[in-house]
Amino acid sequence: MSTYYIDETAGSDTPGNGTESSPYQSLAFAIFTHGDVKLLIRKDPNTPYDEPTQSSLKKAKKGAEGLEKKRKKADEQAEREAKEKAADREKREKLLEESKKIQLTEDASLPEATKAKIVHLAPLRSKRVRVRGWVHRLRDQKGIMFIVLRDGTGYLQCVLSGVVAKTYEALTLTIESTVELTGTLQSVPEGKTAPGGHELTVDYWKVLGAAPGAEDAFTNRLNEKSDPSILADLRHLVIRGETASTVLRLRAAMLSAFRDSYAAHSLTEVTPPCMVQTQVEGGATLFKFDYYGQPAFLTQSSQLYLETCLPALGDVFCVQESFRAENSHTRRHLSEYTHLEAELGFIDFNDLMTHIEAIICETVDRLLVNESTAALIKQLNPSFKAPSRPFLRLSYVDAIKWLNEHNILHPKEDAEGNEVKDAEGKAIMVEHEVGDDIAEAAERQMTDIIGTPVFLYGFPAELKAFYMKKMKSPEGVDSKHVFTESCDLLMPGVGEIVGGSMRISDSDELIAAYKREGIDPSPYYWYTDQRKYGTCEHGGYGLGVERLLAWLANRYTVRECSLYPRWPGRATP
Repeated sequence: MSTYYIDETAGSDTPGNGTESSPYQSLAFAIFTHGDVKLLIRKDPNTPYDEPTQSSLKKAKKGAEGLEKKRKKADEQAEREAKEKAADREKREKLLEESKKIQLTEDASLPEATKAKIVHLAPLRSKRVRVRGWVHRLRDQKGIMFIVLRDGTGYLQCVLSGVVAKTYEALTLTIESTVELTGTLQSVPEGKTAPGGHELTVDYWKVLGAAPGAEDAFTNRLNEKSDPSILADLRHLVIRGETASTVLRLRAAMLSAFRDSYAAHSLTEVTPPCMVQTQVEGGATLFKFDYYGQPAFLTQSSQLYLETCLPALGDVFCVQESFRAENSHTRRHLSEYTHLEAELGFIDFNDLMTHIEAIICETVDRLLVNESTAALIKQLNPSFKAPSRPFLRLSYVDAIKWLNEHNILHPKEDAEGNEVKDAEGKAIMVEHEVGDDIAEAAERQMTDIIGTPVFLYGFPAELKAFYMKKMKSPEGVDSKHVFTESCDLLMPGVGEIVGGSMRISDSDELIAAYKREGIDPSPYYWYTDQRKYGTCEHGGYGLGVERLLAWLANRYTVRECSLYPRWPGRATP
């Protein structure tokens, strides 16, 4: 006779199997499962197995009888449900067969329908309209179908009842199918709500492109719990969602508002090339490729080209893609991002920061004063408030002091730039010193504590690009450091969104900067010529569109703010 084991503390009825290494937990379950067999039981793993007492066996047999009753009841319920499902399936199959006989035809006696996008429907209330789009949501309620239609301009609730809801197409309709719906547009009854305040009572419709159901249904491929890598692979489907599409719509509105702000400040838009043979921000982050047998790169910044436009067009800006080959996976880095850059002539450093502040604040004001774009912001970031001016201006040297006063440290590094760790393998944290490149985490922590936009300015020359104008060292600072008229604009929750500086305006000084950085000046002849043929004091900046949008829309990562984001290892779809 087989022997089964029960451990009332460490055992498990499921997935236990009654062996000594995997015992059951209850005597009743063992009897219910195996019937009249030899049983050994113990209170816990620290006591030996022994035969159960007569009283415990008697009690366990009653428990087993109860389990048997439950099993029979469950079997009966399962059988009932199976019969009901079979009946429902038979009923649906019969209904589908009957539905194939129904062929809709448009009633020629009805008024001619006006074709319209959803965004333009309001003036057409009480009239007959024809709309096309995708089935965003679908609900069947006692034979009445409710469709929320999406056409990219908005959402429309559509009601199908009677014969139009009984066709084969209606009974098999799936999410994300494309349809054409025709009917009368009516205001929703008082006390009820619908997108736009109206709904379409459908009298004729047809499927233009059916989406699959079953295992390949849209909701099976993509849902809120999908893994981030799946969301990245299916980005082309993700953007159909309300949140993702709202972010992209706000992005478009933001760029339009920026252009209006630049127009108000008399800046001209230009379109510089993306394929270049010179570097701007340092060779380590360049994407190199073969250009008809010559080495070339994807641009890191359009700044140098914008500078050449000043004598011809005056102050200029561009909205252009930039590329950085940084193996960075932070939530604010992309390998390809939209770079909004501007260059202004005959200004000083103070003018530059004032201009950046004005452009951002005026653009935000334009978005908030517009009812539709303000609604987008409120949907994504309900607590958003426009930043107050002027922005706080904090020198790099004072920022170093601030970080140390607030005990915000950074990892110690050796001469090669590697983190120094203690005996337990933990990074040794030290205070910041003048000359340190303030790390992203420390910078963001400081900004979040301050809680308002911050201009961080006056960085050491060794941390910045060759073209930046020098400034006098702050009092009391070691003269070994040379500082630059450079600034970063930091936003709470995101960190740096703008980097700008005054540019070297003197030809000799620029030549010396080339030499100091080990840059061959010959490929930059066209850039140097800007100092040779009538120079002027000038400056500019680059703004990361995705970063600003992340701040505006309260997105966790800039990857949500790009149509198809690119980061190390990701170049699809």
